[in-house]
Amino acid sequence: MRFESVFVTGTDTGVGKTMVSAGIAAGLRQRGWRVGVFKPAETGCAPADGGLSPTDAVRLQFFSGCGAHLDTICPYALREPLAPWVAAEREAVRIAPERLVACHETLARTHDITLIEGAGGLLVPLTSSLTFADLAQRLDVPVLVVVGSRLGAINHALLTIRYAERIGLRVLGYVVNFFQAASDHAAESNVTVLERLLGPALGVVPYLGEVGATEDARRQLAERFERCVRLDALLVPC
Repeated sequence: MRFESVFVTGTDTGVGKTMVSAGIAAGLRQRGWRVGVFKPAETGCAPADGGLSPTDAVRLQFFSGCGAHLDTICPYALREPLAPWVAAEREAVRIAPERLVACHETLARTHDITLIEGAGGLLVPLTSSLTFADLAQRLDVPVLVVVGSRLGAINHALLTIRYAERIGLRVLGYVVNFFQAASDHAAESNVTVLERLLGPALGVVPYLGEVGATEDARRQLAERFERCVRLDALLVPC
């Protein structure tokens, strides 16, 4: 059985999209599904082996067990920690929408479900005329919103979800992620307030700290996400 791909976006940069995506991937993999992962463009990549290493994409590849080539998982690895459009222009790289579509098709065709992780939020530009929201529309995939639980999260979550719905994206739901060790009343109250405004979250992920790329860590992450995220809600049959 195959399921629709899921586009994982965030309310901002640095809210834990990769950790949440990796946890979901690990959980679905442990259930026996073939999980593909797709990071259309990653910036802030460090030099490695004569090229650039997309750390987030490599992490997603490990926790999902995805066997696709890294160039398919992440077709654009860029050096500077900027919006992909800006980083690409500064490196004289053209991000081609047709290549993104082709890579996703390859992954979706060979896996039961594919998780697509954006960069920052929905309106981050990939090119001068293509945002991540536009890409989600072009791929015709539903969206999962990762809400980083901190002061300002309510506004950011409402803006993201209402914009997505306004342009016709299908929003599966949201996950509240506690991505910082320190917490305060704003962070703690977000879960309750967002539930009152948007309905229950599909998951609430506690602060996990550093998670190493080991088999034991992958198993533990999978078990944690089975408990804290409603994985069944992400399995939308094609």
